[in-house]
Parts: sequence; structure tokens; C-alpha cells
Amino acid sequence: MADAVTSQTLIDGPKQAVMKFTNVSDSSGESAVTKVDVSALSDSVDGDACTEVIIERIWWQCIGMKVQILWDASSDVFCIELGENQSGSHDYSSFGGLTNNSGSGKTGDIQFTTVGESSADTYTIVLDMRKRYD
Repeated sequence: MADAVTSQTLIDGPKQAVMKFTNVSDSSGESAVTKVDVSALSDSVDGDACTEVIIERIWWQCIGMKVQILWDASSDVFCIELGENQSGSHDYSSFGGLTNNSGSGKTGDIQFTTVGESSADTYTIVLDMRKRYD
């Protein structure tokens, strides 16, 4: 059996994407699972494909496990960890957001890895992202 996960796109406009992710764990967890696939996001008004996103805000609740958010690349790069048995919101928009600083093999995608998961642990995460077109 696998964790029961959902991904929901709340907004996918020309400049912004907001997505909600949930997980109810069976203790198998997630390891570098792509949650934001930039190639699946809508194009700009000029028809350019989205190449990466900048995380401007995060709302989350993690019960019984942590979640690491990673930038996908040949060697994934750690972005932030959301703490076990914690909830909150972070607003990074005042300084331009969390930008993808991965190097070789950078895809622009965002991945999640769960840490310390047990059966019935949960997370709910909402990412508010600004889209980039290079």
C-alpha cells in the first residue's frame, strides 16, 4: 500500500500558481516525489512555457512527520524543511521569494521528501508561487 496523496491546482495563471498538497501516510513515505512539474503549468500570455517557479508563500501543517522541499536537479538541492507537529505560514515575498539555486540538471520542478513518517501521519501544504519564463 502507498501513502494516500493528493495534489490540487488552485490557481494557474500567467504569473502565479497556487497548489495544495496532502498526504496521509501508511508509513512508506515519499522520497523526492515531484509535486510541482513546471512543464505542466500553463503558458505565459505570449505562449512561453514556464521554466521554474519562485516560492513566495507557504502555508502548512505537518502531523507526526517532517517534509523537506527540494529543487529538482541532477543532485537535488534542499530548499526548506517543514517541521514535525508544526503548522504555520511563511511569507518570502518581501525579498523576492525562495529561488531555485540548483545547478547541473536543473529542471525547475519542486519535490517533496517526508522524514520520520509513521502510519496515519499527515501533511497539508499550500505553495504560492510566481512563475518564470526564460
